[in-house]
Amino acid sequence: MASMSISSFFVLLLVRTASAQLSSTFYDKTCPKALSTIQSAVKSAVSKEARMGASLLRLHFHDCFVNGCDASVLLDDTANFTGEKTAGPNNNSLRGFDVVDTIKSQVENVCPGVVSCADILAVAARDSVVALGGPAWTVQLGRRDATTASLSTANSDIPAPTLSLSGLISAFSNKGLSTSEMVALSGAHTIGQARCTSFRTRLYNENNINASFAASLKNSCPSSGGDNNLSPLDVTTPNAFDNAYFKNLQLQKGLLHSDQQLFSNGSTDSQVNTYSSGPATFRSDFGDAMVKMGNISPLTGSSGQIRKNCRKVN
Repeated sequence: MASMSISSFFVLLLVRTASAQLSSTFYDKTCPKALSTIQSAVKSAVSKEARMGASLLRLHFHDCFVNGCDASVLLDDTANFTGEKTAGPNNNSLRGFDVVDTIKSQVENVCPGVVSCADILAVAARDSVVALGGPAWTVQLGRRDATTASLSTANSDIPAPTLSLSGLISAFSNKGLSTSEMVALSGAHTIGQARCTSFRTRLYNENNINASFAASLKNSCPSSGGDNNLSPLDVTTPNAFDNAYFKNLQLQKGLLHSDQQLFSNGSTDSQVNTYSSGPATFRSDFGDAMVKMGNISPLTGSSGQIRKNCRKVN
């Protein structure tokens, strides 16, 4: 306790309380086909476009880091409501909303008004990882959907690609997640792509980047223009959920500044080495950390609601 801030302590308290309230069997009686319905929809979407797996995983992450895992990230702006979609980390960047809509409508067909959008995001994240060859874990269920959102918290609390190692440690600690859980969760960057605008500064100004790797990136990410041009976060196996991300860091082939910070003569180098040589350890730690992240401050019981449409409050 002595080294833990008051705010971190209360987040941890919320996480522990939440894990007691959530249950893997939450829908067993009320919607027994919920999980299989979500899984088949995710499999279909990822088979059409592998990148969608990373997009769905990221939606859950960006949801949980803003006032907890409550599907606030899915809410559209209206004339009298401001959602989180236009926040810096999300605008022209988050994707997969249409797939979530499809999943929601299929689940509603099976059991109307029962399964929350927040739980759909948590299950879809797991199923996406599995579809791309990654580990499975047991998703805790019973989250309810927020009726509010916070643009300002989305702007302040979602970790930026420019963060230093200490900044990353703080951003995750503020959510009750340890440094080792931060490193494990960063391994999600073994899939997905990033826009040129998010790594241009690293590409043209940093020295701890592999020279041939940098040269290969400059074609699609010029020093000006091409902001939305994409490059894979894991250049080795961009569509496979494996431990290549950590091997890339050892070779100074981290795409984002925040990626390479995990292996830059700092306190997390040893964990990167462990994951690089031990894929099974990474898989296990990643699953455990995803369960912990999914337990951040959920709405349960009579709090919040079960949205009929994930994009708007009932």
